[in-house]
Amino acid sequence: MRLHIARPTQHPDVAELPVEKRLADWDLPGIHRVLGVHRHEVKLLELGEVSYVVKELPDELAEREYRLLRQLADDGLPTVEVVATVTGRTDDGPADGLLITRHLDYSLPYRSLLSGRGLTIPFLGDRMLDALVGLLVRLHLAGFFWGDCSLSNALFRRDAGTLSAYVIDVETGERHDHLTDGQRALDLMIATENVAGGLLDLQEAGRLTAEIDPFTVANTIESRYADLWTELTGSEQFDPSGPADTHLRLKRRLDRLHHLGFDAEEIDVLTTDRDRSIRIVPRVVEHGFHSERLKGLTGLVTGENQARRMLADIREYTADLQTQGTSVPENVAAVRWLDRRFEPIIAAIPGHLLVRLEAAEIFHQLLEHRWYLAERQGHDISLEEALPSYLDEILVTSPDERLQLDEPTAEIPRIDPIP
Repeated sequence: MRLHIARPTQHPDVAELPVEKRLADWDLPGIHRVLGVHRHEVKLLELGEVSYVVKELPDELAEREYRLLRQLADDGLPTVEVVATVTGRTDDGPADGLLITRHLDYSLPYRSLLSGRGLTIPFLGDRMLDALVGLLVRLHLAGFFWGDCSLSNALFRRDAGTLSAYVIDVETGERHDHLTDGQRALDLMIATENVAGGLLDLQEAGRLTAEIDPFTVANTIESRYADLWTELTGSEQFDPSGPADTHLRLKRRLDRLHHLGFDAEEIDVLTTDRDRSIRIVPRVVEHGFHSERLKGLTGLVTGENQARRMLADIREYTADLQTQGTSVPENVAAVRWLDRRFEPIIAAIPGHLLVRLEAAEIFHQLLEHRWYLAERQGHDISLEEALPSYLDEILVTSPDERLQLDEPTAEIPRIDPIP
């Protein structure tokens, strides 16, 4: 038997797991089954402050998925952290191996988002689909064929009023230099069918909100994908009225890319002697324009929309400094914002409430709450003034989302793995 652990100093407890036993026979404190239909046995395990997902599957599949998840993570794509594999368990023990990944903290399964049970979160069905489509586009841009895009093979995290999607299952995935149109079309067809099936399952169990029609929702996936793919990769042709017009068109295209969270590594501006028209062809790089910028300025690691909101607050803070007669560069203002605005607010939140949501999401919600208070009272309000009512009215009633467990109900019985 071989136990291979990535970054063992960060996951020392993994070496103590009873990996010689069948996963179904593990009897450990803090172990939970994972609800849903799975090809293989899957368990969620809490070890101290870290949670792991353990999946039992054939050795070759465990090693293959380990490798693909590592590659996706190394490329900066949104996925789970792969921790360990166990192979060679054939001597008087289970024949299959194990794949161990770290559970994505503060992630929400699609059942929780669509059933509306127990979460103080607005209906995010459309945003959930946008997040899933955005994830599929990002994988395709990186030359990755998913092969099994579905709601159950992704997790979702809050991102400043929107959602971000993370791929968690790549058993059927394939890595290529680039994908053909046919490969992308096939992956998109699979995604549409899988999403419709997942929604129908929830509807049959009585856990789908009444506003959602499975077929209507699933049939929008293709158009959402086409719109985003065209915006990111499509060329734009126009007849310029002068250099200023060309510059304006370029700026608008870059602004649209930045709004979507992407940046362009290169842009080709193509002209010919015979034709005055200009064609703009972007070469899009990875998603994360705002989050990378915020990380460079402050060191904070956040979601893309959380970063966009916090950068806007940094600009507001910088403007306030200037009105007070203090003019500083952006990087200096960002450090002062971190030291004097963000960290003091987060430090003022009681620990038992702070762990319920990511700090960046709490800060975003506090900004939203302050805005509503200012509208209601008719004058500006500081974050410090808005904090007590935010804690009492919003955060104290929010469930702890660090580890969201969807326990079995009368509507959804236990579903054993397919043999």
